[in-house]
Amino acid sequence: MAAIISEEIVRPIYKFSPSLWGDQFLNFTFDNEMAENHYKTIELLKDEVKTKLTNPDSKMVDIMNLIDTLERLGVWYHFEFEIEQKLEYYFGLNTDYEDEAYDLNTVSVHFRLFRQHGFHITSDVFSKFRGGNGKFKESLEIDVRGLLSLYEAAHLRKHNEAILEDALVFTKNCLKSMAPNLKHSPLKKQVEHALVQALHFGYPRFELYHYICVYEEDEYLRDESLLKFAKLDYNALQMLHKKELCELSRLVECYFWAVGTYHLPKYSRGRVMLTKNLKMLSVLDDTFDVYGTKEELEAFTKAIQRWDIKEIDLLPEYMKPLYSTMLTLFEEFKEELAAEGRSYVVQYAINAFKQQVASYNVEAKWFIEGYLPPFSEYLSNGQTTSTYHCVSNASLLGVEFATLDEFEWLNMMPRMLVASQKICRLVDDISTYEIEKGRGQKSTGIDCYAKENCLTVEEAMNKIVEIITDSWKDINEDFKKPFLCSKEILLMILNITRIIDVAYKNYEDGYTEPEKVLEPLIISLFVESFKI
Repeated sequence: MAAIISEEIVRPIYKFSPSLWGDQFLNFTFDNEMAENHYKTIELLKDEVKTKLTNPDSKMVDIMNLIDTLERLGVWYHFEFEIEQKLEYYFGLNTDYEDEAYDLNTVSVHFRLFRQHGFHITSDVFSKFRGGNGKFKESLEIDVRGLLSLYEAAHLRKHNEAILEDALVFTKNCLKSMAPNLKHSPLKKQVEHALVQALHFGYPRFELYHYICVYEEDEYLRDESLLKFAKLDYNALQMLHKKELCELSRLVECYFWAVGTYHLPKYSRGRVMLTKNLKMLSVLDDTFDVYGTKEELEAFTKAIQRWDIKEIDLLPEYMKPLYSTMLTLFEEFKEELAAEGRSYVVQYAINAFKQQVASYNVEAKWFIEGYLPPFSEYLSNGQTTSTYHCVSNASLLGVEFATLDEFEWLNMMPRMLVASQKICRLVDDISTYEIEKGRGQKSTGIDCYAKENCLTVEEAMNKIVEIITDSWKDINEDFKKPFLCSKEILLMILNITRIIDVAYKNYEDGYTEPEKVLEPLIISLFVESFKI
């Protein structure tokens, strides 16, 4: 593909800050022999694990622990069918978790695994851990591993699950108070990490990297064969990611977003296409936020709606390279996908870009005119400017199984996608509030909400955090069997939402200033490999 959206292409339009990474990824050489050796060893280790996983004599508790370990180590995808079979069977048993044999850790792990896979296990399984006063028993306060497991499970709560709301508050308070006093151990590291980054909200590839590090130190839980398997698999997949980065070496932060969306080998082409789309969105955002006048942005918006290279003559000189590159890029997407009879899906991505630009233009007009819209009007437009409708369509371009049905479903704006858009828009609003106010922006979501409800900025932010929390519950509710769409599509939506929680951790803008949040993550993901 020729139209790589790189710094060199867009430099005539805008000034870019120097890349944090230089030519580091451009100079990577894929070692075919090393990769082949990795894959051969992985195949042997897979057979060992499959034997354990399918052993008919194994107990449910042991197999569920194994499944959890495989998922936390990131090698679950090698056994996707077997895992799903086991979970279907175990869920159908309607296990009596009231039995005292099932302690807090066991019940919490089982609950989280079932919900992660779309099985609606009731939160009533935790009722036995509450006392007569309705509060969680004080005796649980010394069960560190159980508290940690319940804490992670509680993040999969849905609407009207008071017991999980209580569980989250209870476990967070307990873990925070005990963390400083825990002896140095893998469990202490897990607690400290979880309090910063809950597993359910985490960037999947980094969460498994962190767990491999902790698992290696855990002499009680560690299985040497599984550890070797996880390290080899991580390194092998990292080599593939580095190979992709050779083509995208100036787009590292955008590629970080793509890997967060889907990191498995089968999504290689999807990651490359998505990264290029993300860079286009980034440049478009700068165009409307910083560079364009009202008249220029109106002309650009009209040209995008017409999607015709003849429109380029009506644009100012600095916009012409961007417009031309966009049209060229999507034409090349069509050519590549035509070979498999999927060129028609590109139009969905183009339509999403048209909507994106139209919404950017609305937002720009508000800024230029000093208009403060009602919060509902702001959020309706903001869901599009979040980019996540555009990103969800773009993420499916290079995915072979994504057909007309998947794109049509996305464009019906299902609740799960709308929730993801709200989270992205509102987390971004909180994270960039001071920056936006500094450049004179009046129509922020926070200001809209504060004015409409006669609140202070701090009070408005707290209410917006409640909207974000409720939106996560919408996502959790819709990730259930029978799935509304293919599970893979729902996971993509879930993952792009998770990226926001990570990239804007503590409401810092990790995308605009990657050295604050993303740089150490990118080093772990694409630079450092595991020693075998």
